Amino acid sequence: MATDRMDAAKAFYGDVLGMSLGMDHGWIITFVGTGQSTPQLSFAVEGGSGTPVPDLSIEVDDLADAYERVVAAGHPVEYGPTDEPWGVRRFFVRDPFGRLLNILAHR
Repeated sequence: MATDRMDAAKAFYGDVLGMSLGMDHGWIITFVGTGQSTPQLSFAVEGGSGTPVPDLSIEVDDLADAYERVVAAGHPVEYGPTDEPWGVRRFFVRDPFGRLLNILAHR
């Protein structure tokens, strides 16, 4: 994703969501997950339960912990947390760049 605000990316994805900085060349930074979740790619016409399609979904091992860090950092939650009928618990939040994120954990 294009940005000239690397500090905001590090603060949100690293500090708030707890992802590890896997690479930092100054002009590009890459975050990696540290848990048991594996990468997935989804395409959708709606976000489920009547929600908009999020820009990005991030699966975490401990949703309650992620939620607490998001709220403590002052990021307003736009949906949830809620248990969905397809077996996930999730919430939506916007990152510092305005992208809608679906933060989820399988139940």
